[in-house]
Amino acid sequence: MPNRLIHETSPYLLQHANNPVDWSAWGQEALQRAKEEDKPILLSVGYSACHWCHVMEHESFENEEIAALMNRYFVPIKVDREERPDIDHIYMNSVQIMTGQGGWPMTVFLTPDGKPFYGGTYYPPEDRYGRPGFPKILQAVAVAWQEKRDEIISQGEAMAEQLNAMAQVSGTSSELTISLLANAVKKLSNDFDDRLGGFGGAPKFPQPMTIDFLLRYGVRTGSESATQMAVFTLERMAMGGMYDQLGGGFHRYSTDEYWLVPHFEKMLYDNAQLVISYLHAYQITGDDFHKKVAVETLEYVLREMTAPDGGFYSAQDADSEGVEGKFFVWKDGEIRDILGAEDFALFSRLYDVTPRGNWEHANILNLSAPVDSFAKSMGQDAAAFESRVDEMRKKLLAHREERIKPMRDEKILTSWNGMMLAAFAEAAVVLGDDRYYLAAIRNAEFILSELYRDDILLRTGKHNAEGKFIASTITGFLEDYSNFADGLLRLYAATFDIRWLETAVKIVDKMLLQFMGAEGNLFDTPHDGEDLICRPSDNMDNATPAGNSVAVDVLLRLAILTGNNDYRQTADTILTRMVGIIGQHPGAFGRLLSAADFSIGPVKELAIIGDMKDTSTQSLLNVVRSQYRPNLIVQVADTAQGSFDSYPLLANRERISNAATAYVCENYVCKLPVTSPEMLAQEIGGRVRKSLPN
Repeated sequence: MPNRLIHETSPYLLQHANNPVDWSAWGQEALQRAKEEDKPILLSVGYSACHWCHVMEHESFENEEIAALMNRYFVPIKVDREERPDIDHIYMNSVQIMTGQGGWPMTVFLTPDGKPFYGGTYYPPEDRYGRPGFPKILQAVAVAWQEKRDEIISQGEAMAEQLNAMAQVSGTSSELTISLLANAVKKLSNDFDDRLGGFGGAPKFPQPMTIDFLLRYGVRTGSESATQMAVFTLERMAMGGMYDQLGGGFHRYSTDEYWLVPHFEKMLYDNAQLVISYLHAYQITGDDFHKKVAVETLEYVLREMTAPDGGFYSAQDADSEGVEGKFFVWKDGEIRDILGAEDFALFSRLYDVTPRGNWEHANILNLSAPVDSFAKSMGQDAAAFESRVDEMRKKLLAHREERIKPMRDEKILTSWNGMMLAAFAEAAVVLGDDRYYLAAIRNAEFILSELYRDDILLRTGKHNAEGKFIASTITGFLEDYSNFADGLLRLYAATFDIRWLETAVKIVDKMLLQFMGAEGNLFDTPHDGEDLICRPSDNMDNATPAGNSVAVDVLLRLAILTGNNDYRQTADTILTRMVGIIGQHPGAFGRLLSAADFSIGPVKELAIIGDMKDTSTQSLLNVVRSQYRPNLIVQVADTAQGSFDSYPLLANRERISNAATAYVCENYVCKLPVTSPEMLAQEIGGRVRKSLPN
């Protein structure tokens, strides 16, 4: 018989709807029941693509005896961390304080009023892996609740006080200087693995925000070492098994230092951020390898992660048929049968395929060498060789498509969609592919039509069995507002359609109204949000950027585009207060470091006056888009759209000789206007690109 989760929309919660556990979703009804029954809450937090979440469900939550213990002594509450990042953040902090580590599945025991007093992550059904069995934990906590109630309540109160202290804005304001950036690069270089790429040892995470900061710093200073750290890491990741060599897109992280064995789930947010990193690396290096990785990842998203109406799905599972990685790995004989002996001999050398396998008697495809280098070693033309290899990959991909696929989490999250919207908009700019423009525009329109009500963003929703999108009642968090605004600004930079800029302004103004604290910080939850044991305000980047980090970045750019200096002051208040901690832990503040780089400047402003459909306007834009210029803000007065006098960068600008005209400015003070791409290239530095790449 289904439990209370049967009416939820979250795929993760629905996975548990037929457990014998009497699960409830987080809400007032469940919290009130805990108080009325005088039972502690057993809070279990996870997400649909989490391998160990599935393991614990199968071992414990589907076990009748363990479920009976949970139901007898506790009020069990299940939370999808992707739907409720606020709850996940608060109680993950408590677990990390209690145990020194965290992760998912997260298991936390709370007093009936929500205060944590004991917790951990995965618990096996019996003593194993040096961990106590889950039944033993349940019984011990139940006894303690009966016999040591006062002590437990005191522990919960103390933990709540500590969590509230952590959520307070701390630190004194310090001036932003270039030395902050230089010191951050120095510290990152100390952790850099110059042999294999990445930072630190196993497990290795992609860290796209850190990579982007290093690319920016390389552009600012000409530092070859900063650029090389970023580019080398991107190359090694994309050659490894962490990258899907057949279907495109990145798995979550590498369990080893070689980027070989991934944790096989694919997350929308990882791929969104990494697309942008590879696009920027392509702009800097001109290396088609980076372009190819970005394109293959975008094609994967269009093929497998895009809803018919333009929303982007959240994730693909690590498991298929109950086995982690089964969908993605190969036996050597299987590949030989598909490709034939001659092609197999070549493919197996290039992609590290052996009879023994490189992981659990199977093969995770990974490049043994860059394709062009391998072709050269074989005495073959690189382009012809790569074309031949691509045909082999297509055959294998077609065969793989016949397998049972991992489950796809089809909920649509506003913040993650904002990240992928940004990626498609950026790709449209760099690659000039009309399909990427269309994907970005459709996504923005989808979010505005389905997850935006009465000037309020909603967090999530999902299509029902009939294909109708059903939005949840969960209102958006800071990360939803900031990431969607970021996506809109990048869409504006791709199209210069003024509606996207105007919409971004509306979203940001509502964000400041809903999330701004008295001390100038931005909280993660809105002022009228649920009353939890503390109100988080996070500046630290994790797998996704902190809402504050993205907000600072957006506010700085929007200040220039609109001339509203209040945006700038808000951003700088947050930044300057964080200077000390950013300098100490740069790996945790990649997005904020990039925002600091922009804030320090100098920032150039470029106003172009001309019809967007005119080839002369596009020729000027091609100069801008030919290289990575992170501290250049571009605004176009599309003469077909009317007057732009309310925007200071565009106000009172005119075309010269009826031709598209560019004004290069700094602090709205402009040099003499130019009309030719060659003259514009001289003004901003760089090369002239005749047309966008196909």
